[in-house]
Amino acid sequence: MNCALTGADWVNAGNRFAFSLCRPPGHHAGIDLYGGYCFINNAAVAAQRFLDHGAKKVAILDVDFHHGNGTQDIFYERNDVLFASLHGDPVDAFPYFLGYADETGAGAGEGYNHNYPMPPGTPWSVWAQALDDALAKIKAFGAEAIVVSLGVDTFEKDAISFFKLKTPDYITMGEKIAKAGVPVLVCMEGGYGVNEIGINTANVLKGLKA
Repeated sequence: MNCALTGADWVNAGNRFAFSLCRPPGHHAGIDLYGGYCFINNAAVAAQRFLDHGAKKVAILDVDFHHGNGTQDIFYERNDVLFASLHGDPVDAFPYFLGYADETGAGAGEGYNHNYPMPPGTPWSVWAQALDDALAKIKAFGAEAIVVSLGVDTFEKDAISFFKLKTPDYITMGEKIAKAGVPVLVCMEGGYGVNEIGINTANVLKGLKA
């Protein structure tokens, strides 16, 4: 948690982006639950930090393979944080019970929750279209900062996932996020048992810096 807070403070100090190598990850931790190795929702804590320091609108963009069910839970009835999650279809992937496209928020949060469930074998070309749509919604929302829940378990060799992103795609991912034109805090989430975890993570940061 403190790692995420430090990253948010770095961005609040006027820096364009920061990377918080949070461990354990956090996006499956909700208001009153934990799961998926997650106990405190780092991205949610960071988003609240931005709000507490003067931001009126913050977006959380979850690009981990698994749906950020905990983050959705925390902000589902709020309109100051837009949540967008690109993930494996919960019909086939953890956490199974949340992450469907018809989950769009409730009460004041109606219309501020956007899920992009995708099927086994999804390639970069399809995944990138979902990212473009999510970023367009973030721009229309008027977010003053983006917290990225970064999981590199979307990689084609990841043992427990089923997307087909390749190592160069992560540079393009970072570039697309950077083009939103607002400060970015990256909080590390998942990635499992492959040698390319480090280079794929670094490639996202290279894209953000470009």
